[in-house]
Amino acid sequence: MDLRKLRLDEPSLSPSSEERDEVERDYARLIQSPAFRRLQGKSQVFGAGTGDYYRTRLTHSLEVSQIAREVARRMGMQYPFIQAKEHPGLMMDPSVVECAALAHDLGHPPFGHKGEEVLDQILKTEHGLAFEGNAQNFRILMFLEKRAGSDYGLDLTAAVLLAVNKYPYSLEEPGRLKGVYGVEWEGIRYLRDQWKMPEGCSTLEAQLMDLSDDIAYSTHDIEDGIRAGKIQMNRTFFENDRLVELVVLEIINDRGNLLGEWDEVNIPAMVKRVLMDYLSQWETIYAENHQESSRTRREMKARWVSTFAGRVGIIDDASNGWKRVTFVKEGKHDIELLRTMEILKKLAWVTLIKDFRVQRLQKRSEIMIRQLWDSFKVEEQGRMIIPPDWIGRYDRNKANWSWPRFVADYVAGMTDAYAEKVYGELFASKTGSIYEMD
Repeated sequence: MDLRKLRLDEPSLSPSSEERDEVERDYARLIQSPAFRRLQGKSQVFGAGTGDYYRTRLTHSLEVSQIAREVARRMGMQYPFIQAKEHPGLMMDPSVVECAALAHDLGHPPFGHKGEEVLDQILKTEHGLAFEGNAQNFRILMFLEKRAGSDYGLDLTAAVLLAVNKYPYSLEEPGRLKGVYGVEWEGIRYLRDQWKMPEGCSTLEAQLMDLSDDIAYSTHDIEDGIRAGKIQMNRTFFENDRLVELVVLEIINDRGNLLGEWDEVNIPAMVKRVLMDYLSQWETIYAENHQESSRTRREMKARWVSTFAGRVGIIDDASNGWKRVTFVKEGKHDIELLRTMEILKKLAWVTLIKDFRVQRLQKRSEIMIRQLWDSFKVEEQGRMIIPPDWIGRYDRNKANWSWPRFVADYVAGMTDAYAEKVYGELFASKTGSIYEMD
């Protein structure tokens, strides 16, 4: 049996499926799923619908998949142990990585990071449960999404599911902030056991998907920020001590930022240097492009994506006896480039997410999500105003589906626009027609 093609809920292949590769089936199931289409209506940084230029979760996912696929193709030819197929978790199939990248943001709720934060606060406070976007991916992939012939998820191959699983832990373990909800973890753990994956280690394909996500975030979101005027390409903006201070604070306070080994570097000095180098590069390209901002933005983005993607490699990880996908220079971990990417990510965060107008929108989003939750949280009332198909499915599965988790699943599946529509119907003076289809 090919362990990479193992499916949890589909013991045998149907006759028609034999005409195409198993990962091609996964790809088709993903891009034809409603959950994937809804990404076009979910915020990346700026609210979905803010303008026709800015990225949504959908365009972001497509860009991540392009980066990941190209790097996977190169790495598959570069490293002999990948070609030898020594272990199912030490392989690098470009199609698998592409599928994982397309699926990696399916679990994010409306209104970006604020939606995730608010749902987590509500569930923890009221029910002792957690909400986490990566875990919600697996709720969708393994339960919520439907396909022809099944009412339980997309039933993807083990290779794709484990390539999405960048946090190989159960969220029910004490102290875990990232991972997989307990029900779905049983299936993921079974696949990991079949593969004999080392505890706490993710596959090379999952690691590449995760790094490609960071590359996209640190380049594309900055491009959007420059276009929106939130990142001003002049020395007054980049030399501002407050900007440097905010970036430094984000680095220090990021609990998941340990791989940068920041205790070994003067963080403020490095932040200043990276920011000034970035501005100097902009000024050079701006002059080369006859002071055309739009061309300069695209060229800056392309050069940084090329720089990051071209330096992705694999090293031995002595801490766990596994392999690590990271930036590599002369066969060694290029920690300098990793730190540079983190600084650019934090630049995007403090200038875009922390902008007071974005914060106002996020506060508005929080109010809407909390009031939607309060409208649905009492089962007797919620049943009257949640679509019948959702209620019918809940009734069929309520032995294993608590009402709070059900409501969280429903709200998290909304696009920004749909959340606003339902909120408007419940709380605004102007409502839509009762004949509108949900």
